[in-house]
Amino acid sequence: MTEEMDPGGRRTSLRHLLLVGVVLLAVPQVNAQEPAPSLTNSTQDEIRQFCTNIADAARDQRYLLQKQELEKLQSDVDARIAVLESRKAEYEDWLKRRNDFLVRAEAGLVEIFKTMKADAAAPQLEEMNIEVAAAIIMKLPPRQSGLVLSEMDPQKAGVIATIIASASDPNTSKEPS
Repeated sequence: MTEEMDPGGRRTSLRHLLLVGVVLLAVPQVNAQEPAPSLTNSTQDEIRQFCTNIADAARDQRYLLQKQELEKLQSDVDARIAVLESRKAEYEDWLKRRNDFLVRAEAGLVEIFKTMKADAAAPQLEEMNIEVAAAIIMKLPPRQSGLVLSEMDPQKAGVIATIIASASDPNTSKEPS
């Protein structure tokens, strides 16, 4: 076929050769633009190895930060406990002084009501706090307690009798809560 070509055909084959040469020149450029597969794998391996190498250090740092946070929280809790314990001691001291005063006051009141007649003591006890009145009546001699209760309003006397009965109930706790 090439022997029968005329000068115009040579131009065509020359064009084909030229076209093939251009294509061959373009092909290495396309390959040059693609990253080498071994380079990508080695980069990924380096990244994986780097992450593996710093994983222990990162974990240790995270544990250290958590430990510091826990120590800070523990010191805050300890400080709060110390404040609560000091307040508890203050309240216990106040409660002891209050109870001592009430015992002395109640003892004094009992002595006062022991000397009073039932018809004079009953109206005063009706006006008092019901629990205090019950405590005073409980400490009076039984005969005088009966006379005072008989002089009181029947409803108040019933409430006081109920309080006195519940105080002597063995199922009632003696420990203040």
